[in-house]
Amino acid sequence: MQRERDSLVVGRVVGDVLDPFERKVQLRVTYSSRNVTNGYEFKPSAVVEQPIVEVGSSDPSSFFTLVMVNPDAPSPSDPTLREYLHWLVTDIPGTAGATHGKSYNNNSMIMISHLAYMISLFFHFFSLLGHEVVSYESPRPSLGIHRFVFVLFQQQGSQTIYAPGWRQNFCTRDFAELYNLGPPVAAVFFNCQRESGSGGRRMPM
Repeated sequence: MQRERDSLVVGRVVGDVLDPFERKVQLRVTYSSRNVTNGYEFKPSAVVEQPIVEVGSSDPSSFFTLVMVNPDAPSPSDPTLREYLHWLVTDIPGTAGATHGKSYNNNSMIMISHLAYMISLFFHFFSLLGHEVVSYESPRPSLGIHRFVFVLFQQQGSQTIYAPGWRQNFCTRDFAELYNLGPPVAAVFFNCQRESGSGGRRMPM
């Protein structure tokens, strides 16, 4: 646990995005079978599709909110759009397993993940659990190395959380205070930079 917290400090996630906190639940984020580990780098082409997220909690009555932000937009040297909001999902059930978009499953069902047909049925059945408040926007940095941070909060219970009017200049701390979410219960981040040979001009996020 200490090593994980240290990597968040070394990566300046604690400081730029979060205050120091204690991890209380398991959070696993996976892109195409590759887990997000603090400080590891993903290519933009590997994170186009929204990830699978697993939340492990000992309290089945708990609900969680997941926020994904980029504190380095439009560039790490001049992050005037910090934090850019990439994803916001609320009312994630406690001990829930994989989420993909708006789909959530139970940890016990992960064991049958090799059975594609059964998985598709299960995702369909649980498609109404959880609430995607802000849709996933894939990372597309073009200047420097950007950090993309997933932050998990435990809710007081099922609650209504509204989408902000814009993605840029989102503040995770203010968001948590506004909805009385308290400190984070888990967080993880990855690095991402523009791939060589990527054409076209675009706003880096």
